[in-house]
Amino acid sequence: MSNVLMTAPTVRARSSRPRLRVRRTSHARPTRSVLLTVLTALIGVYALIPLVWLLINATKTQPDLFSSFGLWFSGDFALWDNIVGVLTYDGGVFGRWFLNTLLYVVLGAGGATLLALLGGYGLAKFDFPGKRAVFAVVIGAVAVPGTALAVPTFLMFANMGLTNTPWSVIIPSLISPFGLYLMWTFATDAVPDEIIEAARIDGAGEARTFFQVCLPMMAPGIVTVLLFTVVATWNNYFLPLIMLRDPDWYPLTLGLNAWNAQATTAGGEAIFNLVIAGSLLTILPLVVAFLLLQRYWQSGLAAGSVKE
Repeated sequence: MSNVLMTAPTVRARSSRPRLRVRRTSHARPTRSVLLTVLTALIGVYALIPLVWLLINATKTQPDLFSSFGLWFSGDFALWDNIVGVLTYDGGVFGRWFLNTLLYVVLGAGGATLLALLGGYGLAKFDFPGKRAVFAVVIGAVAVPGTALAVPTFLMFANMGLTNTPWSVIIPSLISPFGLYLMWTFATDAVPDEIIEAARIDGAGEARTFFQVCLPMMAPGIVTVLLFTVVATWNNYFLPLIMLRDPDWYPLTLGLNAWNAQATTAGGEAIFNLVIAGSLLTILPLVVAFLLLQRYWQSGLAAGSVKE
C-alpha cells in the first residue's frame, strides 16, 4: 500500500507535465517561382529555336527554302541529298575545312588548356615575387576582347611572315586568359595544400606530385577549360578572316561564309541549302562533346562554390 501511495503522486506529477509533440517533417521542398520558371522557359525557347530551324531547313531543297514555312518541313525530305552535296561540292573542300578546324582545335585549344593547367596550378600552389602583378595582368587580359587584339596580332604576324599559314591561327589560340584564371581558382580549392605536403614528405618530386596526385583532382576543371577553348576555337571567325587568304587553310566558319557569299558575287551559284546542311554538320561535334562531358563541366563550374 505504501508503495502505491508513493507512486501515485509521481504518476500525477508526470501526467501533469506538458507533453512535447514531435512533428515529423518531410524533406524541405524547393520553393518554386512562377516568374523564374517562365523566364527559364523563354530562355530555353530562345536558345532552341535556331537549332530547330537549322535542323528543319537542312531537310529542304533550295526552292523549298523560300516557298515553305521556316519552322516546318516541306514536301521533299532532302537531308541526305544535302549532306552528300556538302561533302562532294567543289571537290569535297568541306572535308578539308573540317580537318583544318580539327587541326586548329587540337593544337590551339589543346595547347591553351595545357598552358592554362600548368599556369593555373603554379599560380595557385607556389608563392613568388610579383604574384599580385600577375593576377592583375590576368584579370586585365580577361577584360580585353579578342577583336581588339586582332589587328595588332595581324601586323606582328605579317612582320614575321606567318600570315596565311596555320600558325597564324594556332599560336593566338594558345592564349586563354579566362582559362588560366579558371584553372587558377579551381586548383586553389580542389587541391588541398596538405596533400601536396604529404606527397613531398613521402619523397615525391614536383612532377610526380603534379601528375599522380594533383592532376586527377583537377579533372573537372580541365574538362571545363577544354570545353570553353574548344568552342572558342571551333567557332573562331574573325581571326582566320584577317589571317588567311588561301581557301585550303580555311576553317569551317570561314568556308561556309564563302559559300554563302557566292550568291552575291557575279556569276556565283546560290547554294543556301548546302550552307544550312553544312552548318548542321558543323555544330554536331560540339553538341556531342557537350553531351559527353556535361557532368564534368557542371562539377567544374560548381567547384569552390561551397565552403566547409
